[in-house]
Amino acid sequence: MLELSTEMLMLCLSVILGLIQLMAAAQGSSAQRGLSWNLSPREEKKPDLTGIPGRLDRSFKNFLETFPFFLAAVAGVQLLNRHGTLSVLGSEIYFACRLIYVPIYILGIRGLRTLIWMGSIIGLIMILVQQFLV
Repeated sequence: MLELSTEMLMLCLSVILGLIQLMAAAQGSSAQRGLSWNLSPREEKKPDLTGIPGRLDRSFKNFLETFPFFLAAVAGVQLLNRHGTLSVLGSEIYFACRLIYVPIYILGIRGLRTLIWMGSIIGLIMILVQQFLV
């Protein structure tokens, strides 16, 4: 039986986090715009989501901006078998930052939110650097 690497575990946990964010954003949208709008083909223009539903939606969209890069970086580590301290720590940092980012964004904490986002990018860079060190 193959052992799950830390990087793959962080990838799996990030997928779960993304799914939770997707469901929370959809729930928030339904709460604000109504279930009939969510069930429609959405051709009718609605105002942007506001408050917590808007923050949930924007937080999820922000996750989608970085997740493909994380997936590619972890796939590279796995396919090339280039695991190391940087890739393990980088994947843990990425996941932790993405996890912390959600409540910080929902609470509307401006500067801290940006620092946490930068932390997730640093984690991604660490994974990529590991691939060139081995």
